[in-house]
Amino acid sequence: MYNHVRTSALLAALCLSAYGGLAHAGYDEGLAAFQRKDFPAALKEFRAGANKGDAKSQYALGRMYGNGQGVTKDDTQSANWIRKAADQGYIEAEYRMALAYVEGAGVARNPADAFAWFRRAAQQGFAPAQHNLASMYAMGEGTTKDPAQAAQWYTKAAEQGMVQSQFNLAAMYAEGTGVPKDDAKAVSWFSKAAEQGNGPAQFSLGMAYGNGIGVAKNEKQAFAWFTKAAEQNIPGAQHQLGSHYAQGVGVARNDAQAVSWFRKAADQGFPAAQYDLGIAYAKGLGIAKDEAQAAQWFRKAADQGDADAITNLGVNYERGAGVAKSEAAAYALYDVAAARGNTGAAGNLQRLIPVMSPGDVEAAKQLSQQIQANGQVSKSVDTFVAGRANRG
Repeated sequence: MYNHVRTSALLAALCLSAYGGLAHAGYDEGLAAFQRKDFPAALKEFRAGANKGDAKSQYALGRMYGNGQGVTKDDTQSANWIRKAADQGYIEAEYRMALAYVEGAGVARNPADAFAWFRRAAQQGFAPAQHNLASMYAMGEGTTKDPAQAAQWYTKAAEQGMVQSQFNLAAMYAEGTGVPKDDAKAVSWFSKAAEQGNGPAQFSLGMAYGNGIGVAKNEKQAFAWFTKAAEQNIPGAQHQLGSHYAQGVGVARNDAQAVSWFRKAADQGFPAAQYDLGIAYAKGLGIAKDEAQAAQWFRKAADQGDADAITNLGVNYERGAGVAKSEAAAYALYDVAAARGNTGAAGNLQRLIPVMSPGDVEAAKQLSQQIQANGQVSKSVDTFVAGRANRG
């Protein structure tokens, strides 16, 4: 939840002059040297200003030590000079000291000290510090956990346009954490973050439109926001987009497009998409029918605990579709899925019992218990099936 604002170039940090006082001439000369990438000259000028007590020069010198620009990288020296600037109330230095304590860069890691420095910068209105202060309250890191305080500080940062604060605040309104639950306010903040290009916010906004939560239900709007989030590789959005194409909701039905988006999410390990991709292969929807591929994708989802995928993998074993036929393995999988609430699996169990020997049923029950104990679906089944095959 931290939003550590970093700068690959020192210049970006130095130019936040609105938070600092007037700089000495040495600082201006140092900045000019830095801009022309004459780091040794910049270092000399910043050091001269720093030794005279100029906060901006102290901060700049500390950042050059931290980045190893014109000098050997030295986090301890960096922290020492940045602290001098921070002690004078230089806001970027206060924020950077907080980050140093979070990361243990040049100082011993100390969440309480990080919290104190974030608070100093936050109280001066520095949005990144307000965001990180809120995150520390939210997690109870460096301070007592306080969701209400987290919400207050996220609000301050969000109102300054901090996109991650806008998203986090929206989530708090959606969940009723630290603030009264308010779906309309959640949608409002998700919208602000989504419009800034935040992928998770775009996905959440799509879900709000798709379900009519906090906003009038609008499948076309849901589809539009899912598309934006999916293009940013948000797996949940890719899965939702695939589902919209598969069902023709908010867009014309297109099974090939559905498969394409299911695959993108499935390749990222999203279990619902792995299951739906397995269904597509099993039924030949948008792709050539392939029971072996269907079984493979059901296995992947099953290994993540998806009860529907465990059931369908059981069907594959019962029929010998894409895998070696094993009614005992099917029984075990149905039993596991039924224990996880899949109602269809319970019916499948009753269908198998009459055609299985008591010994096979007992072996299947033991396999089910093993899977429920270790959570390893495909590995346990593979070992079981291979062992029975070796016994002939």
